[in-house]
Amino acid sequence: MEYHPQPTPGTARPWAFPAPERGALPNGLTVLRCHRPGQQVVAVEIFLDAPLDAEPEGLDGVATIMSRALSEGTDKHSAEEFAAELERCGATLDAHADHPGVRVSLEVPASRLAKAVGLVAEALRAPAFAESEIERLVGNRLDEIPHEQANPSRRAAKQLSKELFPATARMSRPRLGTEETVRRIDAAAVRAFFDAHVRPATATAVIVGDLTGIDLDALLADTLGDWSGDPGQARPVPPITADDTGRVVIVDRPGAVQTQLLIGRIGADRHERVWPAQVLGTYCLGGTLTSRLDRVLREEKGYTYGVRAFAQVLRSSGPDSGGAAMLAISGSVDTESTGPALEDLWKVLRTLAAEGLTDAERETAVQNLVGVAPLKFETAASVASTLADQVEQHLPDDYQAQLYARLAETGTVEATAAVVSAFPVDRLVTVLVGDASRIEEPVKALGIGEVTVVSG
Repeated sequence: MEYHPQPTPGTARPWAFPAPERGALPNGLTVLRCHRPGQQVVAVEIFLDAPLDAEPEGLDGVATIMSRALSEGTDKHSAEEFAAELERCGATLDAHADHPGVRVSLEVPASRLAKAVGLVAEALRAPAFAESEIERLVGNRLDEIPHEQANPSRRAAKQLSKELFPATARMSRPRLGTEETVRRIDAAAVRAFFDAHVRPATATAVIVGDLTGIDLDALLADTLGDWSGDPGQARPVPPITADDTGRVVIVDRPGAVQTQLLIGRIGADRHERVWPAQVLGTYCLGGTLTSRLDRVLREEKGYTYGVRAFAQVLRSSGPDSGGAAMLAISGSVDTESTGPALEDLWKVLRTLAAEGLTDAERETAVQNLVGVAPLKFETAASVASTLADQVEQHLPDDYQAQLYARLAETGTVEATAAVVSAFPVDRLVTVLVGDASRIEEPVKALGIGEVTVVSG
């Protein structure tokens, strides 16, 4: 039997994160465009400078309701008509609010880009905010809250934010609001928040896809260019402060057969020089199935299906703004293994501090983070989302491209120092969602911090 010869790999083609072209419309709207030949589904991300810190006192969640209401009718289309027009375009539209601001995301075939962007411009220029629609969205949000409370990972995240940040800080409270604050939201409150914070002069539109044959300047002039608003004033950005005194908080769930772990603190954001090394070291610690935490807790001990370490930027307004990222370790274990799993997790961190990462770990992490980048950014949506992240975090347009170069240059010693600094064993706030009657004493015996039990 004859076999075909084994294929040989081709020559690797050089790749760099796409560079956008930056410009602005006469109304002050910043525009980043990125031509990606072959990407026939165009992605549009619009960042609105309407952060959660700007929500009025007692109205946490109004930014979320406003973002959801943007697609619920305009001065020209009812909510049903607006949805039907989007469907005719083959478009998907989403919007959400987070600490930096509101993001509006659109994906649409290139042939229908003009129509879809026109609908988005209409929603930004003249949203209806009908009382009936706002009441429905408020009701939907109230229905979501009990489900979030019942979800162990969501409950752990809520408790960790409450523990880390002072009660007066917006970051200490649920991003989408509480039942008490959401109930207070009405159409007038949504309209007032929109009028106060949504305007083209403080917004940025990112457009990525195959723009062949599209007169984007004319398209934008006829759509988002008709959006008007006053320039607005610069808003002071409150500093981020956090208490990472080592301690344990158990959110009691009597009868729970698993314990949700969330261990975290606040650390460097992307403006700090240590960020690339922190990314690399954190990936070695818990970024994938072959990382240290999984090798010990999953493969050797069988405590869990997986534990992950990550860094997530919370808010960043510039190199001198005092921005911060959440540095965290997350996973779940069966109830009986809670104490042993935490003991071994701390052993991993102490061993890392004492012995450091290996060159092999560093090399694998670089290959996984840098080598897969061309696949990660295959779609227009992934490129647009990353460019919009850079906008909301006040990073230069070439930041992502430079990040990959810096990751490749980061050595083992530097990555070790960064991850050890990110996860010091005596400065971690541990939240456990589980059966306190069964896990409190084993956790106390570990001596990793004062243990407090709160209701679930």
